[in-house]
Amino acid sequence: MHKYTIDFYNYILYKQFVMLKALFPGSFDPPTNGHMNIIKRASEIFDELEIVISVNVHKSYLFQPEERFEMMSSLVENYINVRVHLWDKLIVDFAEKVGARVIVRGVRALGDFVHEFELSMINRGLDAKIETFLIPTDPEYFVLRTSSIKELVMVGGDVSSMVPPVVESALKSRLTGA
Repeated sequence: MHKYTIDFYNYILYKQFVMLKALFPGSFDPPTNGHMNIIKRASEIFDELEIVISVNVHKSYLFQPEERFEMMSSLVENYINVRVHLWDKLIVDFAEKVGARVIVRGVRALGDFVHEFELSMINRGLDAKIETFLIPTDPEYFVLRTSSIKELVMVGGDVSSMVPPVVESALKSRLTGA
């Protein structure tokens, strides 16, 4: 047996103590079907997925942090390996707090890639143990931007294919009073 070969028994023991945990940070203002697609796919790859909703007092949001937390929590309640958190500090600090080394980000196009690549370099500069995994969106969610979804709701457009029903209701209530 090669000195680096791990037999099945030792692998099972190893997996009991070492789980691959990833973070999926974002504002999720509001959560979209594109976000949910990334969550589903990442939750199937990683043992644990921590959704980290950013709380940035310098940014303006449509929904308060607690509202975004409640929406996201209800959307992932059937995932046994996904948890939702609010966080108002650096994502690398959260990663250290929960013992995660991987940050998952969804990308739609080249512009997203450039932005996410720059963020990954910043995060890696802050903590060299952090790796960023970029997951390309499924084609059906390619054009989903929360700003466009909000605008569509304000003019009475149908966003039912872009956001989960609970989010659609919250958007209509907040933006149109319906």
